[in-house]
Amino acid sequence: MPFVIEFPSFLRPEIFSLDLGGFHLALRWYALAYIAGFVIGWRLIVAAMRRPALWPGDRAPMTAELVESLLTWIILGVILGGRLGFVLFYQPEYYLSHPLEILKVWEGGMSFHGGLIGATLAGFIFARRNGVPASAVGDSMAMVIPVGLGLGRLSNFANAELWGHPTTLPWGVMFPGSGGVCPTDWMHECARHPTQLYEAGMEGLLLGLVLWFLVTRLHALKKPWLVTGVFLAGYGLARIIVEFWRMPDDQFLAADPAGYVVRLGDFGLTMGQTLSLPMVLAGLALIGVAQRRRVP
Repeated sequence: MPFVIEFPSFLRPEIFSLDLGGFHLALRWYALAYIAGFVIGWRLIVAAMRRPALWPGDRAPMTAELVESLLTWIILGVILGGRLGFVLFYQPEYYLSHPLEILKVWEGGMSFHGGLIGATLAGFIFARRNGVPASAVGDSMAMVIPVGLGLGRLSNFANAELWGHPTTLPWGVMFPGSGGVCPTDWMHECARHPTQLYEAGMEGLLLGLVLWFLVTRLHALKKPWLVTGVFLAGYGLARIIVEFWRMPDDQFLAADPAGYVVRLGDFGLTMGQTLSLPMVLAGLALIGVAQRRRVP
């Protein structure tokens, strides 16, 4: 029998909960990941603004007070974009039939790609209203997003969701609930790829370290859009790779046995890969633009 890892029994979606006057109040891992990601990202951007030598012309583009205003815009963009992205990209038919369910964000259902679009729009509006270069806002956001990504993927693991295909590899995890139900032709223990941890490592830790090195050692912020380009290309590539082991959502499996939304003969692209491919192309284009600029 192959070695497998039991899902930690102490992990639950709720960190703690209280029942008060008929109301159920709970702090969930996902909510904590969002809060911690926003706070850490805010403080990192403030720290970067206090080091003017990192920026073009040795002049920081924003004050610490203005970064607080940016945080408000980004929170709204991420939450609204993430929710609407999930509705439109992943379950449009269900939410068109149940429109009031769109408002129930506390029940889960957020799309990173939708959140990125929302944050991008919020960032451009903020830049225009405050006279800040859009590239500075974009690079500031891009260099801290891996923090939130890493925490978010860890919370996905704690929630026992977004797991991968069945595997006999020694680090396969036996997830509870539907994650513990494998296809009838699977003849081994029902362990699955912990793709949440793969993504936390690649999109969060590895990509974050690359951006940190570029910013602090190679002065990448002096080249507008370079950090943004590296983030977009890095995230897109990491997500495309992990999607080979991640289980597609049920609605895509119902439409295609492999969960593809774009089929090319025996091969195809999942929804995650389809949404990530333009990110890679956009990131490479921004890197090319940034590299042609002279460092002041």
